[in-house]
Amino acid sequence: MLIRDWMAKDVITVSPDTSMMKASKALKAHDISRIPVVDDSGRVVGIVSDRDIKEASPSKATTLDVHELYYLLSEIKVKDIMTVDPLVTSPTNTVENAAMMMIEKDFGGLPVVDDDGKLVGIITVSDIFNVLITITGARQGGVQFGIRLPNEAGTLRPILNVMRQHKARIVSILSSMEEEEGKGTRDVNIRIMPMERTKENQIIEDLK
Repeated sequence: MLIRDWMAKDVITVSPDTSMMKASKALKAHDISRIPVVDDSGRVVGIVSDRDIKEASPSKATTLDVHELYYLLSEIKVKDIMTVDPLVTSPTNTVENAAMMMIEKDFGGLPVVDDDGKLVGIITVSDIFNVLITITGARQGGVQFGIRLPNEAGTLRPILNVMRQHKARIVSILSSMEEEEGKGTRDVNIRIMPMERTKENQIIEDLK
């Protein structure tokens, strides 16, 4: 699964000289938590998040009056608070790698750039959730069977044979490796399209 197929392509951006106030308004207006910062050629030079803005904003206990506060916020530029040279990814990288990068660095999203460093998209945690929902077939409903099998060749075949015998339409098959008491196993989750309850129960009995 390549990032280019799942990333958001219409990305809201700001320039290094954009005021912190305008960046904050853009975050709220588009209900997003981070904005890539690009130069005049469209290359990513930084990223600014709602956390950056909160940390740079005056405390609520400030003695500044409203006019002084607005002046200060308008004078602070994105380049003063952004993360410089942020972690980025390419459109031909995989969604799985992007997810691991975000988990390891505790990031909520990654700018996607081409070979010239120009912004072409962004992939966020929400996009990863969308991938998960799609590959599991959760939107299709139906029934998901969770089966723990020995991590050996051929152990999945009889399971699929049962599905075939009952003419079940398989939506997705997901497998994860686990080590249990030194013995290799894998958890297989198979989702099928909705069937009559009696047929579903019969599949369960035959799988047992």
